[in-house]
Amino acid sequence: MPHAQAETSRIADQLRRAFEGEAWHGSSVLEILSGVNAASAAARPLPRGHRIWEIVLHIAVWDDAARRRMAGEVVQPTPDEDWPAVVDVSPAAWERTLAHLKQTHEALVEAVQACPDSRLAERVPGKEPDYYTLYYMLHGIVQHELYHAGQIALLKKA
Repeated sequence: MPHAQAETSRIADQLRRAFEGEAWHGSSVLEILSGVNAASAAARPLPRGHRIWEIVLHIAVWDDAARRRMAGEVVQPTPDEDWPAVVDVSPAAWERTLAHLKQTHEALVEAVQACPDSRLAERVPGKEPDYYTLYYMLHGIVQHELYHAGQIALLKKA
């Protein structure tokens, strides 16, 4: 019988796969972002839609929010924090944005990996529903990454 793997290790693995690759469904966030330059990230092919750049910043916001919530903080980004404005569309700014995305994601994965399974049933600070546990939130983050990966894939083709 294979040795038992902690649930938090399995969740960390799913987070990594959704973000970096070898996901069951297909391309990960980073695989889809491969080859996206600053100009295409800043483009707005759908007049009322988000740009790739905005979606990347948004993913980083929620990876960081989840990590901070795991640390006991009450975190609820404002609309401006949730979808940060892109003010500098230079190639250097795009590289900084990608580095920030990778850093926030890795910090979340490390926090999940270090989290004991016994904490997964804890309610997320500041959330009222009984079901809004760390387990629920972390699986939601995996879903969030993949949802936005699909959006990025379509915008990349536009």
